[in-house]
Amino acid sequence: MEPKDQKQATAIDLVTSGKSPEFTRFSYALTHSSVIGLDAEWKPNRSASTYPTVSLLQIACRLISSSDSDALQVFLVDLQEIQLLSMYELLKNVFVSPSVIKLGFRFKQDLVFLSYTFCQRGCEPGFDRVEPFIDITAIYNYLRPKVAGQRVPKQHKSLATVCEEVLGILLSKELQCSDWSKRPLTEEQKIYAAADAHCLVEIFNVFQAKFVREANIGGNCNKHRPSVLDLGLKIFETSDDCSLVRSTKYVEASDVVRTTVPELCGSIETTKEVDSSNSYKINKEVDNTLLWIVRKYGDRILLKDSDGKPKISKKKTKKSSTVLECKQKTLEVVDSWHDPSPWDPSLGGDGSPKFLCDVMVEGLAKHLRCVGVDAAVPYSKRPDARDLIDQALKEKRVLLTRDAKLLRHEYLIKNKLYKVKSLLKNEQLLEVIETFQLKISEDQLMTRCTKCNGRFIQKPLTTEEAIEASKGFQVIPNCLFNKNIEFWKCMDCHQLYWEGTQYHNAIQKFIDVCKLNE
Repeated sequence: MEPKDQKQATAIDLVTSGKSPEFTRFSYALTHSSVIGLDAEWKPNRSASTYPTVSLLQIACRLISSSDSDALQVFLVDLQEIQLLSMYELLKNVFVSPSVIKLGFRFKQDLVFLSYTFCQRGCEPGFDRVEPFIDITAIYNYLRPKVAGQRVPKQHKSLATVCEEVLGILLSKELQCSDWSKRPLTEEQKIYAAADAHCLVEIFNVFQAKFVREANIGGNCNKHRPSVLDLGLKIFETSDDCSLVRSTKYVEASDVVRTTVPELCGSIETTKEVDSSNSYKINKEVDNTLLWIVRKYGDRILLKDSDGKPKISKKKTKKSSTVLECKQKTLEVVDSWHDPSPWDPSLGGDGSPKFLCDVMVEGLAKHLRCVGVDAAVPYSKRPDARDLIDQALKEKRVLLTRDAKLLRHEYLIKNKLYKVKSLLKNEQLLEVIETFQLKISEDQLMTRCTKCNGRFIQKPLTTEEAIEASKGFQVIPNCLFNKNIEFWKCMDCHQLYWEGTQYHNAIQKFIDVCKLNE
């Protein structure tokens, strides 16, 4: 879907050189921003003796603008390609500038690894502080609905959960553990990385608007974020006081950015030159709103000397060769598959493939439903291993996971546990189809409810029946009433679907993914 307002489109720049136009824009944005969102990515490191090297630094800049709405730019700084000395002083001064609010999510670990990376590349002594700093968790606790007379305990949730509750968006985190040191970065990695930093600033925009209304301190109430967001699946609205959204929509991280980004590495034109000698001097004209927010919620991240080196445990454990051999055998069993499947008629099954996708592969569950395969998710949001095993055994399902901790339970759920190797959902779908030799046909596509896994009522509803079924439950766009469209109803959750543009796009997508035309 095209952005509603191209003037507010977010630009993304990949910065790989200190002499590039992208670096010029990066320097200008850092020195002309009132709020920045910080995040970092690195290749997972299993060594306890060294810190991982940060491969990518993501910075979302809310530019100080003369217009009513602030411009927003996202920069992906490739720390493997760029000369770190060319940006060390710039970053160091921005990190401690009192005129720039720095946003992050549990950013201390990122700062430790970032400082270590710069020190390894000749930028001593690295970074030792970030201030003023506001953690998104503190913002989330402020935005949570308050109940009169009750003290609401602080909660620590994932960034994806915070985005879901504040922005109505559930970020996909499937690329979090991908190899960020490999070059070139994929388009999916770039979009994923940009989305994390982008959402930090968007959450702050909601927080600032609500803070202004409740505190009644004046200042510029941020108008950057529209009151109604439409990211292409369903429409959801925020309440009038900019508090948490009333309804939720699940989308990919790429959808978050694509709604406001015309093209991935799009650039913006600028005629302003950056004075390198004064590049760290930030515009001091911070409005009253931000000053009040800093006074009340501003914090700091301080690194100690001990943070500069990895903490190595003094306890030494030796694993016998027998234990290692058993672990290797377990991995081989789980990574492969041997018939019969639990749904096999010879085992008392009904012959229909059934899967249980744990929280690490919930996106795969929706893809399986789209191709007509029965794919359930855990009963609770935070199930333990025993709950997953009991559900899989009870419902005769194969448990799909990427959680290595579940592998040790393979002996309890023999031939009902499979470790998914792929990271991307499309590849995961193909992997499961090929591993379990599933037969997918075009007639099966979009025959299950992506919301609850239920099947549709076999006979389509008329427009009148759909209107009656949706009363008090679901809103049907008026533009559909004058079209000859068939409506379908889920037998379990009663969600209504119709064969519109998105339906046909999804059909074509899964025809291509499953290679049904070949």
